[in-house]
Amino acid sequence: MSRSDYFFTSESVSEGHPDKICDQISDAIVDAYIEAEPEARVGVETLTTTNRIVLAGEVRGPNQILNQIEDIARNTVKNIGYEQEGFHWKNANVEIYVHNQSPDIAQGVDAIGNKDEGAGDQGLMFGYACRETSELMPAPIFYSHKILRLLAEARHSGEIKGIKPDSKSQLTLEYRNGKPVEASSIVLSTQHDEGLSQDEIRSIVEPYVIKALPEGWMCNEKNFFVNPTGKFVIGGPDGDAGLTGRKIIVDTYGGAAPHGGGAFSGKDPTKVDRSAAYAARYLAKNIVASNFADKCSIQLSYAIGVSHPLSVYVDTYGTGIVSDNKIEEVIKKIMDLTPRGIRKHLQLNQPIYKKTAAYGHFGREPEKNGSFSWEKLDLIDDLKSTLS
Repeated sequence: MSRSDYFFTSESVSEGHPDKICDQISDAIVDAYIEAEPEARVGVETLTTTNRIVLAGEVRGPNQILNQIEDIARNTVKNIGYEQEGFHWKNANVEIYVHNQSPDIAQGVDAIGNKDEGAGDQGLMFGYACRETSELMPAPIFYSHKILRLLAEARHSGEIKGIKPDSKSQLTLEYRNGKPVEASSIVLSTQHDEGLSQDEIRSIVEPYVIKALPEGWMCNEKNFFVNPTGKFVIGGPDGDAGLTGRKIIVDTYGGAAPHGGGAFSGKDPTKVDRSAAYAARYLAKNIVASNFADKCSIQLSYAIGVSHPLSVYVDTYGTGIVSDNKIEEVIKKIMDLTPRGIRKHLQLNQPIYKKTAAYGHFGREPEKNGSFSWEKLDLIDDLKSTLS
C-alpha cells in the first residue's frame, strides 16, 4: 500500500542555467532544420563554459543551415540575456563540429520499399499524469517551474532589476491523504548583481514565489532559503559548464514518475527518445482526464530500425476503474505508436522545440502553431467509447 502522508521534493532550473542554455541552443538548431525541411534529421549536442560554446553532432538536411548555426547559438544566448564578462552572446568563441548523419543509422531508420520508418535508436520512454494540478502534472515540479518562469518574465520585462539569468528552485511539498497541501520548504538560488545583499534579493523574489503557489501554500520564513551560500554573482557557464540533456528529471516529472534512458533536446522527432515520450505523456494525460484513473504511468520500448514498439506497459497504481491490461490493448488501437504514426498524430514535424527546452516539456498549454500538441485532450471520446 502506498503512503498517504509524506514529503516530496522536486527542482527546476531557469533558462539561464548552463545546462538549459545548451538545451535551448540544441533545440533552436532542430527548429531551424525542420523549418527548412520538415523531414530533416538532427542530433546536435551543445557544451558551454566560460565564453565558449561548442556544438557537435550529426544532421541530414539543407546545407545552408550549417552556415547559420553560429548565429543561432549567439541569438539564443542573447535572448536569454547573457551580456556578462565571462559569458557574452557577442564575444563567446563558438566551435562547430557537426557532420552528416551516419549511413548505418540512416538505413535502419529510413522507410525503404515495404519497410516502414524504424525507431532512431533502442530505448524505453515513460509518460505520466496525475490529478495534483489542473494540468495533470505532479505539483512539486509544476510549481518549481512556475516560480522560475515568473521571475524570468519579470526580469525580461524590466519589472525587477539586479537579478541575472541563472537560477534554480527547489520545492518540498507536504502530502496528506495522498494530496499536496502546502510547501514545507523552498530553496531559491539566483544570480545577481554585485552589491545586492541576501535580504535585498529575498525581498525581490519572495512576491513571485508567493504568486506562483496556490493560496496558503507558502512555507514559513525560516524554511524559505534564498541564495543560501550568501552570494551568487558569478553564474551561468562562467560559473559551471553546461551540457545538452543533463536535466532530464527537470524536463519531465521531477522524479515523481519513472524516466527513460534518453534526453529530449537536440533531437528531431524521428528519435523516439523524444517523440515516444511525448506520445506516452499524451496517452497518460488523456486516460486521467477521461476519469479512468487518478494517475497513470505508461512505458514504451523500441529497437533501432524496428517500427512498432516492443512493449506497451500501463500502471494506474490501483486507481484505475478498468484493468491496466485492457488500457494497454486499447491505446495500441487508438494511436499508431510507430515513429511515423506518432509524428503524424501529434504533428511533430514542425519548428516547435525551442520552447520546450526551458520550464518543462509537460504541463504546458497547447498552441495554435502545434507547440505542445501532446498536451491536448482529444482522445477522451475514443477512450470512453472503447473502455466504458
